[in-house]
Amino acid sequence: MCPLCSDDEDIEVTRTFDDGRRLVKHRCGYAWEHADPAPTSGTAPRSFAYLKARFPKAEDVTPERLELVNRLKEQYLAVRPAPAPEVVAYWSKYQRVFSPGGLRDCDPRLLKDFANSEVGAHPGNQATFNSAWNTMGDAAAGASTRETIGYLLYGPDGVPLEDRLQELLDGTKPFAMTGFKEALLTRVLCVMRPERFLTILKYTTQADGKREIARKVYGLELPAPESVNWTLGRLVFWSNDLLYSLAGDGFAGQQHAAAFLWWAKDRIGGPQQGGGTTGGAHPRR
Repeated sequence: MCPLCSDDEDIEVTRTFDDGRRLVKHRCGYAWEHADPAPTSGTAPRSFAYLKARFPKAEDVTPERLELVNRLKEQYLAVRPAPAPEVVAYWSKYQRVFSPGGLRDCDPRLLKDFANSEVGAHPGNQATFNSAWNTMGDAAAGASTRETIGYLLYGPDGVPLEDRLQELLDGTKPFAMTGFKEALLTRVLCVMRPERFLTILKYTTQADGKREIARKVYGLELPAPESVNWTLGRLVFWSNDLLYSLAGDGFAGQQHAAAFLWWAKDRIGGPQQGGGTTGGAHPRR
């Protein structure tokens, strides 16, 4: 399987070494050494643990690129903004709303307001969600949204959080609220797990999601979301954890760290480095 795009088709052996290692090349152009039996098409889907172990890691960033980013970080942190009080208050409110008891008893309009708010993290246009809500009415739409958020946050322990997210993205759960997808689900996680989740709400977008920021800032090529061997739910989590780890300490909070990554990607130019060859919206307030 190609380490870059996670596709196992059209991989050819270009050289065989005396010790049995092979130099193999994928149709995307990426080449690597392979010691196991040569990959073939039709390989069964890889396991959760297998894929997670092969997801790019912080140590894959070249020392040169890491030194450059750390210099930018020192420059960025020279001015340390105070946490915006309206963000602190708003997110504290929704931490109560999204608690098990809060979800059960909250006014449905609070859920619709959250989907359309820009405080702390801008989820983009939610026309699909709003249209579905208006068609269903407050009671039915509120119930569906409650179940969606509840399953994401408090679903069965036997289903990894990454895979619960994917089930909601796929709409395989009958209660999944129409339009309450990646940006909004990630925003819920940012509110409830601010110690872990950056306010970068999409994995990949033209306006730069986690995948684009990893490439531009750290020179890492993350897997394509359309690959059959990965799921978007897993990529959302693993890319977030990677970027949070790489950003490191010293920030006032998750919005501050995310803002640094967007700032840094606009200041790093030149050819891509590290990680092989070659969603979201900016937080507000």
